[in-house]
Amino acid sequence: MLAGLLVVAGLAGCGNASGNGNESAKYNPKEKVTLTFWHTYSDTEKNVFNKEVIPLFEKKYPNIKIKSVTMPTNNLQQQVISAAAGKSGPDVMRMDKGWVPEIAKLGALQQIDTMKDFQKVKKSQLSAAMVSNLYKGHYYGIPNDVNTKIAIYDKVLLKKAGLKEAPKTIDELVAASKKIKDTKHFGIGLGGTAQWNFLPYFWSMGGKLSNDKFTKATGYLDSQASINAVQQIVNWHKQDLVNPAVLGGQPGFWDGIKSHQYLMIDDGPWFYSLQGAPAKKNTVAAQFPTGKSGSISILGGENTVIFNSTQHAAAAWIFAKFIASKEAQQIMAEKTGQLPSNLEAMKQVKASADQTTKQYIEQLGTAKPVIPSGNAGKIDDLLSKTFESIYRGKISVKAGLHNAATQLDTLLQQ
Repeated sequence: MLAGLLVVAGLAGCGNASGNGNESAKYNPKEKVTLTFWHTYSDTEKNVFNKEVIPLFEKKYPNIKIKSVTMPTNNLQQQVISAAAGKSGPDVMRMDKGWVPEIAKLGALQQIDTMKDFQKVKKSQLSAAMVSNLYKGHYYGIPNDVNTKIAIYDKVLLKKAGLKEAPKTIDELVAASKKIKDTKHFGIGLGGTAQWNFLPYFWSMGGKLSNDKFTKATGYLDSQASINAVQQIVNWHKQDLVNPAVLGGQPGFWDGIKSHQYLMIDDGPWFYSLQGAPAKKNTVAAQFPTGKSGSISILGGENTVIFNSTQHAAAAWIFAKFIASKEAQQIMAEKTGQLPSNLEAMKQVKASADQTTKQYIEQLGTAKPVIPSGNAGKIDDLLSKTFESIYRGKISVKAGLHNAATQLDTLLQQ
């Protein structure tokens, strides 16, 4: 506990959540600068970034050199906090979207909405991806890459359900699930009760976590529309339509669809990249089924942030902008399969992509981020535990959502 308090106290010297005068930062093209860039790219992504993207940037800005550092993923968030407290962090970092508001709350990140060309950069990006950089009404990063989840259907069970194509609506999915249901076969591939798994169903069926400004949850999370959405999911569970993997049962999420036991799962593009040709041969990729509010999936990915401890804010901003450019993101998309957040790059990639990738890019159009908050970790824990308690029948839907909404109000105001 004491160590944690010391870390947070130390961050007070790193700047504050209102920025530190970066609006006056100017780049001197004659000054030689080396920027340290932390990331967690895979081996393939790292090779492309280091051998193609960085040389392209350094050719354009010959006096800015990039020191690319691959970071270990274990305990990385705590390492970032500790480094920021000791002012030993990098100049620039590729950071998980969910971390940005939390690290900004500690005063470790540059407020970038005062930077030159910020509005131009903002307009060039997927709007939902920009939202994930918000903290207290200001932006502390720009998108680096994005991902989302789509529906993935087993061809064998689609045929068993009498379907020639993937269900387009949640009602059609439920009807198909009932047709194939027995002791070994399940239709609805809810992967768990965490936000990443639960929210696409919740949102698509009309549920809401908060108001659009992310300042109030009561009246939204505990609204009748939200209650109805969660009750539907509970009803599926009672009818044995949802796979056992939702509560850690067997077969696992991927194993269930590979063994033709799960009609549908929803997952990101890594499912196909890791499973390879057999996955594309045996499954059908489709948009998340449409509910009362549409086909809404969840947005993931990484953002590029600049640390307050940098001595080269203007050069760091130039590099961050370049990573978000059509040129850089198109290279990463075409060479690594990374999904771009830059709208022009997205159009270009979609034009030549295979059908599966096109499904992911199309789904990005309606994908939503989790609530951007300095209490993102606490919010995730609250909602995940609430959904699980309701799903297990430990608390009623109405009472569970009301309790969670009240607690969420407090977290959103901090």
